[in-house]
Amino acid sequence: MGSFATGVTIVTVDLDGEVQGMTANAFASVSLDPLLLLVCVDHNARTHAHLHAKKRFGINILAQNQRVISEYYARPVHAHEHAEEEAGARFERTAQGTPILQGALAYLECRLQSTQEAGDHTIFIAEVEDVVVREGEPLLFFRGKYRNIGEDTSDST
Repeated sequence: MGSFATGVTIVTVDLDGEVQGMTANAFASVSLDPLLLLVCVDHNARTHAHLHAKKRFGINILAQNQRVISEYYARPVHAHEHAEEEAGARFERTAQGTPILQGALAYLECRLQSTQEAGDHTIFIAEVEDVVVREGEPLLFFRGKYRNIGEDTSDST
């Protein structure tokens, strides 16, 4: 599966006023009408239980300069109280209190619609309630390494 290049996201959820999150690249669009997406989360991930409990979360699509934030949220720590100091992760809140990562390439506010068990992961399917898109280049992951977008290979003839 490492041969499939992906973008990198941070799934964020509010837990009693604190931002909890995890790095995820198992993320995809499911439907345009209604606007649905999915994210796959390991049963052992801390965020797994939070998504079930809160039913509302954010998907932050990382910009190219947010690698340190991706690495921070990929670590198996119990809390993320040092995200700003250690990784430069700063958050705003939506009207519903969902954390939005500042500087992310895009942000999707989601309301959990359904779940499906799949091996050692749960597929969380959510309806997108709000979208914010910004200019910039994405953070990419391919064959176990972070990558940059290469030159445009579109045929100009």
